[in-house]
Amino acid sequence: MAELKKSLGLPSLIALGVAGVVGSSWIYTSSSFFADLGAGGMIIGLLIGAALAACVALAYGEMTSAVPRAGGEVVWGYTSLGRSAGFATGWFHIGAYISSLAFYVTAFGTLLAKYVPAMDAIPLYSVGGAPVTLPVLAAGLALTLVIFGLNWFGVSLGAQIQVGLFGAMLLIGAALVIGALVVGSPANLWPMWTSEQPPVASTLRMVVPGITYVVGFSLVAVLAEESSLSPRRVGRAVVATVGCAAVFYTAVLLATAYVGPWEDVAGMDLGTIDAFTAAGLPLLGLGAFLIAVLGLITSFLGLFVASSRVVLALARSRLLPHGLAKVDERSGVPRRALLFILVVTVALGLLGPGAIIWFLDAGGVFLGVVWFLVVLAKYRLPRVYPGLDRTYRARPAFLPAVGALGAVLVIAFTLVPVPGVEMSLQWPQEYLILITWVVLGAVLFVLTPRPKDPEQAFEEMVGPLAGSLRGAKRG
Repeated sequence: MAELKKSLGLPSLIALGVAGVVGSSWIYTSSSFFADLGAGGMIIGLLIGAALAACVALAYGEMTSAVPRAGGEVVWGYTSLGRSAGFATGWFHIGAYISSLAFYVTAFGTLLAKYVPAMDAIPLYSVGGAPVTLPVLAAGLALTLVIFGLNWFGVSLGAQIQVGLFGAMLLIGAALVIGALVVGSPANLWPMWTSEQPPVASTLRMVVPGITYVVGFSLVAVLAEESSLSPRRVGRAVVATVGCAAVFYTAVLLATAYVGPWEDVAGMDLGTIDAFTAAGLPLLGLGAFLIAVLGLITSFLGLFVASSRVVLALARSRLLPHGLAKVDERSGVPRRALLFILVVTVALGLLGPGAIIWFLDAGGVFLGVVWFLVVLAKYRLPRVYPGLDRTYRARPAFLPAVGALGAVLVIAFTLVPVPGVEMSLQWPQEYLILITWVVLGAVLFVLTPRPKDPEQAFEEMVGPLAGSLRGAKRG
C-alpha cells in the first residue's frame, strides 16, 4: 500500500503547529478577558496554561521521536496501552478536531461581518438561537472547499501556504509590538488586575483556557510521518511549537495592554482591534483584524490535514473501515480520509455557530482525554518496548505527569461546575453531545471486527517501524 510522502521541513512543521492553533477569537475577545480578569490575569494565566501544555508536549516529543507515524496518538495508545486505548485516543481526537473544523465553516463569514455588514443579510435559518445567513454560509463553504483542494494534491502545497500566512502573522504581530512601544506607556499596564477579585483567583481562572490556546503541538506529532527531519528533531519541534505560540500570544496581548490603558480596552467591543484604532493607529487596528482572519484560515488548514491523518491511523489499525486507509500513490495523500473529513465538517458546519459552539465546548473534554492517554502511553512505552530507541527524552521525567494533571483539570472544570471558573458545559445540550459521542464510539468499537491477520494490521499501522518494535518488545 502507498505511503505518505516525506515533504515537511522544520519551517512547515512549526508553521502548521503554531499557526494551526493561533485562531481568531482571542484578538477580539481580549477586551472581555481584560474586563473579567485584568490584563495580568489573562496574560500570566495564559503563560501558566502554556507551561502545563508544554509538559504534555514533552510526552508528545518523546513519543514522536520513538514512533514517528501518522496520527501518532492512535499508534502510541494502541502499541503501549492496547487496542481499546488506541481507539479511544483517536476517536476523542477526531471529536476535538471536527468540533473546531465545523465551527470554522460559519466563523469565517461571522468574522468578516465585523467589517462587512452585508454578511448579516439574507438569513436562512436559525439553530440554537443564532441565525445563519446566506453570505456567511457561502463564504464558509467556499473556504472549506479551498482548504480541501489545497490538501487534495499534497500536504506540501498547503504547508508552503501555511508558512507564508504564518510569516505574515509574525510581521503584523511585530508591527503591533513596535506601534505599542512608540505610542504606549508602561503606566497603561498598572494595576494589572481588577479590583473585584484577588490577582491569584483572576490568574487561575485563565489557566484552563490558556491550556487550550496552545494545543497546536499535537499537529506536529500527527504529521510526523510526513516530515523529512530526523525523529529527534521532530520531537524537539513538538515542544518548540508550544513556546512559539505562547510568545506570540503574550507579545500581542502585552502590546494591547501597553498601547492604551487596559481598563479602557476592557470596555471596547473588539479588543486588540479597537485598542490600536483608539490609540490613533487605525492601520495597526486593521492589522490586528488581519491576524484574526489569517489565524482562522491557518487553523482551518492545519486541523483539516491533521484530522485526516488521525482517520488514516484508525483505519490502518482496523479501528475504522480499512478503505479509509488508502493513500493515493501519485500524491501521497489519504484522499478517502480527506473526503470523510470534508463531509462531516460541512454536515456539522451547516448547523451554524449557535449549535456548533456546543460541539466546540465538548471538544475541551475530548482533548483532555487524549492528553491524559498520551501521557499514560509515554510512561508505559518503555515497559512494553524496553529496547526501543527514544532519541528525545522528556526531562525531568515527571513533567509530563504534571501535564496530565492539567488535562484532568480541563476535564474536571468542564464536567463539574466550579464557582469562579466559567468552563462548565451547558446543560443539557453539551452534556448530551458528550454522551452521544462516547456511546457512538463504544458502539463502533464493539461492531468493528478485529483484523483477521493481526500481524498484517500491526505492520500497516506502524509501517517501517514494525521490525524495530518487535525487536524491542519485552519477552
